[in-house]
Amino acid sequence: MEIRPAQPSDHPAIARIIVPTIRAGETYAVDPLLSEADAVAYWTGADRETFVADRDGAVFGTYYLRANQAGGGSHVANCGFMTDADAAGHGIGRAMCQHALDQARQHGFTAMQFNGVVSTNTRAVKLWQRLGFDVVGRIPGAFRHPRFGDVDALVMFRAL
Repeated sequence: MEIRPAQPSDHPAIARIIVPTIRAGETYAVDPLLSEADAVAYWTGADRETFVADRDGAVFGTYYLRANQAGGGSHVANCGFMTDADAAGHGIGRAMCQHALDQARQHGFTAMQFNGVVSTNTRAVKLWQRLGFDVVGRIPGAFRHPRFGDVDALVMFRAL
């Protein structure tokens, strides 16, 4: 598997991954009714670098890397990750996060923070913890889950 910068030609594959996740409304605080074009524009915005996990020309995952905040917070990286539903559990998320950590270091970031990991997304929470992230904050009821109602959002952090 190769993890590489996304190209405009990858946008249909990125859409195939991110649109169902956004529509499900279970893991990202993004309007689930975003159009496909707006979803791709969000994921590949000018304020971030977007990457894809590619195996033999097929894209199975995507992530973006950006500064978590501007100015005094610009030394802390932030990322978003999505994996093709059919490829879940095959190490793609882990590989993308390890790649993101390396990229963040190369860009001079000194830490990485995830601002709102949905507490019911236990697979992601466990993966981030295995990769050295700590839960440094819990925001009660901050995410309106379509099945579980209002659930906590976790702030996760690790130094680089």
